[in-house]
Amino acid sequence: MKASLQNYHARMQRVLDHIDQHLDGNLDLDALSGIAAFSKYHFHRQFTATFGLSVHRYVQLARMKRASHRLASNEAQSVTEIAMDAGYDAPDAFARAFRQRFGQSPSSFRKSPDWAPWLAAFGPLDNARSKLMQITYEQDDVTIRDRPPTPVAIMEHRGDRATLGDTIQRFITWRKAAGLSPETSPTFNIFRSERIPAVPADYSMDLCVGTDQPIDADDEQMKAGVIPGGRCAVLRVVHNTHNLEPAALYLYRDWLPASGEEARDFPIYCRRHFSFFPNVPVHDVVVELFLPLK
Repeated sequence: MKASLQNYHARMQRVLDHIDQHLDGNLDLDALSGIAAFSKYHFHRQFTATFGLSVHRYVQLARMKRASHRLASNEAQSVTEIAMDAGYDAPDAFARAFRQRFGQSPSSFRKSPDWAPWLAAFGPLDNARSKLMQITYEQDDVTIRDRPPTPVAIMEHRGDRATLGDTIQRFITWRKAAGLSPETSPTFNIFRSERIPAVPADYSMDLCVGTDQPIDADDEQMKAGVIPGGRCAVLRVVHNTHNLEPAALYLYRDWLPASGEEARDFPIYCRRHFSFFPNVPVHDVVVELFLPLK
């Protein structure tokens, strides 16, 4: 039974990988059921049952996510070109779909992206990928690394996690105005509470961008700080990077007691490595999770 389930997951994973790598190609039921080696008459039901959304909806979201990345990061490509690459016959149809999903026109998003509805819109896409299988970690997945001290600019989020999207939007706006692109300035999150604390108001996280540039004394949003250097246990996460709790639990609950190491008095934190389309598949975000050690 276990081997059969693993084989089923592997076939579905092939489909997701094929979609990511062929967003400009033919992604109809005939093509994708063939990739999965399933009957096309049942494949769409199997896909929906596994991922919680239809094949057509998944492909739409993946293409729209790529289009939004292109709008935000590639000013040389016209909205019309991006619309055509997303599978729309006309830019006005693309604009209507884009506005319906994100509350902004493509041109408005290009000038000033509103990231909170963007994050919400792609929740189903991220959830679909995380449903494929439970990711498990092993001792060999963890390495110990010496980290140098890292100067950062910090935006603190304190309070209900439901408002985190607004903080993320302010953080992105600030770093964009400061010229600190994710491609050139590393992105860190410092986790100062549980992901879902018993009291929602106790949620606490720092959003950080690596920089040694001075912060204005009258800047009410950001402050200067340093992520201390030292030994860290490092776990690389490539699936469901929006929820790092399973990886963090593994480090604390399983790896740390078995390793004989002791945790240092600094919170667990992560660095997010963003890959920018068109160089890599659209979903590629790699996270390194750091548990500071004595």
